[in-house]
Amino acid sequence: MFDFEGVPVEAYEGESVAVALYALGVDVFSWSHKLKRPRGPFCMIGKCSNCFMSINGLPNVKSCRIPVKDGLKVERQRGWVAPEAIHLMDKHSEIVELNPDLLIIGGGPAGLEAALTASNYGLNVVLVDEHFKLGGQLLKQTHKFFGNVELFGGMRGFQIAEEYSRKISELRNVQVLTNTVVYGVFRGGVVGAINESKHYIIKPRAVIAATGAQERYLDFQNNDLPGVIGAGGAQTIMNEFGVKPGEKSIVIGSGNVGLIISYQLLQSGVEVKGVVEILSEIGGWFVHAAKIRRYGVPVFTRHALKYVEGNPRVQKAVVAAVDDKLNFVPGSEKEFDVDLVLLAVGLEPDARLHAQAGAVMKYIPELGGLVPIRTRDLETTVVNMYVAGDSSGIEEATTAILEGKIAALSIVSKLCDGSRAENASSTLEKTLRFLWDEYRSSPLLTRARRGKEQATVPREELEDFRKKFPSPISFG
Repeated sequence: MFDFEGVPVEAYEGESVAVALYALGVDVFSWSHKLKRPRGPFCMIGKCSNCFMSINGLPNVKSCRIPVKDGLKVERQRGWVAPEAIHLMDKHSEIVELNPDLLIIGGGPAGLEAALTASNYGLNVVLVDEHFKLGGQLLKQTHKFFGNVELFGGMRGFQIAEEYSRKISELRNVQVLTNTVVYGVFRGGVVGAINESKHYIIKPRAVIAATGAQERYLDFQNNDLPGVIGAGGAQTIMNEFGVKPGEKSIVIGSGNVGLIISYQLLQSGVEVKGVVEILSEIGGWFVHAAKIRRYGVPVFTRHALKYVEGNPRVQKAVVAAVDDKLNFVPGSEKEFDVDLVLLAVGLEPDARLHAQAGAVMKYIPELGGLVPIRTRDLETTVVNMYVAGDSSGIEEATTAILEGKIAALSIVSKLCDGSRAENASSTLEKTLRFLWDEYRSSPLLTRARRGKEQATVPREELEDFRKKFPSPISFG
């Protein structure tokens, strides 16, 4: 039981504040400052500001990242936060200094595999994640993984997250800090992190920033209305927490994510009016497209979303055909009575910590945007700072797991002595060969492989980058 603007609210244990309120019909979480426009959930993984609320008097709290508990006082925010409220942020009185061998930022598949691998070689590891439970995007994945058993073939994403969490909880040399935000990387190789009660000053010998990705927005009229949600955000609401995200929906984008979320919506009892694809053909795998076709869901290729209407939530979506130059064709509009518009238009890497640390970055369309330059073993131009998973470029969970393993093995081979280092180096080479020569050789991964090749440089070239563009930050 918690207090929402003076009203007692019941919620289920394990829910976030944002999901608990959404399940009760609260569509509006805040209002914008200038135009006082309503804001509802969008990403639901802490990457956007749509779910900012005041919790126990503290403003700008990501309510999608706060677990419900008795006694919470939750209020929606209207515009700018009062200056006196900001002083509540200074209540983090306990400062804790940590000096691990390895700091891993991000508790998704890459970070979890890195923690498990490094701990098996005896390194002391600190694993930090914003969510109150580990797993990252695995938590919302209910479909079975393809591939061999060693890479969790046949298991569902949330089951993989549970397996990782169980193993890591049994390790004495891994300290897990959930519901904790890494806010910066500083000179002297210091990383700052903070949660509700503690302020951590962390000085590791090496860092793996496996911070994942964030969903893209689209530019259309009223794209900020509640009910316009990222496909991953809807998966979090629906798959992780079991809350129906709407009644009638339309999905924008026919890649694998758009097709999978359409099928999952149907399974949860949400009517899917159609899938809208701006290109001339479906972008995802045939097996996923076939599922929704069996349900009679139309796919509108060479169409795009024009605008949505509603007050305060989406009530109508209008799509139209596009010509060869992707301009709307007059008179081709189609109206849909929906309360849910899901944007499945791709992800972009979240590599902000690498950029802040001074890593050399490169824009690579095949990888979704800006990513750090790295070696094959994933070290960036910042000494002993590594990248893994979707923050290194958008792929999928299996490659994230492999990259987490590679980064950890590289660090072990540097930090450990004797047989441990030799064993790690040998395993590293085998894993690299498997990733590049076998797994990424699949025609389905051609685009991702091409992008990763553009981002990967030989060790000597990395050293040249370090000389030309020196970072003020290094670890070790």
